Amino acid sequence: MVTLGSAGVAAGALSAPAARAAARRLLIKATLADLPAAPERQKAPLFADFAEEFWLDYSPHWKPSTRDASRAYIDKRLIPRFGELSVDAIKRADINRWRDSMADVGGAFNRSIPIMSVTMQYAEKLGYREKNTNPCRGVSRFKRDLPERYLSADEYRRLGKVLAEHDGANAFVVPALLMLIYTGARVSEITTLRWRYVQIPRLALPDSKTGPKTIYLNPQAVDVLNGLQRRGDDQLVFPAMYREVPINLGQHWEKIRRKAALPDVRLHDLRHSFASVAIAKGIPLATIGKLLGHALPETTARYAHLADEVISESADRICSSLASSMGMTA
Repeated sequence: MVTLGSAGVAAGALSAPAARAAARRLLIKATLADLPAAPERQKAPLFADFAEEFWLDYSPHWKPSTRDASRAYIDKRLIPRFGELSVDAIKRADINRWRDSMADVGGAFNRSIPIMSVTMQYAEKLGYREKNTNPCRGVSRFKRDLPERYLSADEYRRLGKVLAEHDGANAFVVPALLMLIYTGARVSEITTLRWRYVQIPRLALPDSKTGPKTIYLNPQAVDVLNGLQRRGDDQLVFPAMYREVPINLGQHWEKIRRKAALPDVRLHDLRHSFASVAIAKGIPLATIGKLLGHALPETTARYAHLADEVISESADRICSSLASSMGMTA
């Protein structure tokens, strides 16, 4: 039995309303006494220590190439910047200052912040941070003027002539380059290609930048593969000369592009050029995205301006024809 104050008019006596309010508070306290209390948030570690905890838990779920790149950014970008801060002390202002400090290396920031964002999300899940406090959310990335280089018909002719005359020691160089030209594949998808993945009329890649991928082969690409001697399933289609390692096309491309008077054309530009030719032929962007293996439509959308140019040119030709028929040419 609990006594609340004293009755009557003596000092310390409670009025009836006050006594009822006090009684309610005691009842609520007694009711909640047996309920489980909200878990206390764990003491947050320093970011440098948490980065290792995050790595052990999270990195096994990434592809090897993603692990390698992410580890480099954690060690070179994130720990030097945030290592001495407690995980729960990292604020939006810290991220913004970090962004400002990397204005000269915007590409590195753009690749680092998704990793930082994932670490902060994981810290929330482990109870080191309050929910929905990711300081990376909404931080803008640096806009980059990505170079876009597309080969013209004349440049394709020059390149074809040089490839036809190429007599380098490694016989796999020209076939590998032709596969890049004919399929629009990424360089790594061709250089690491194994015979097991060659399932004509397609290449069935178990992994790529965007996960498993099918590359559809046109007759020209099929001819390239048929011209090679098929080796063991686990052997590379385009190996280096003396070892069973992927061919290094970069070192060969440097000489080939100079002979073709294309010093500014990168190997990746062959992929861009594949897309530009497809657009000129009227192939829809959605189809081009599937051919290139883009995971997101936004990636293919970078070629939309080429499609606009093709449509505009077609409209000009139609209008010129109509105007000429009407005797209204300028």
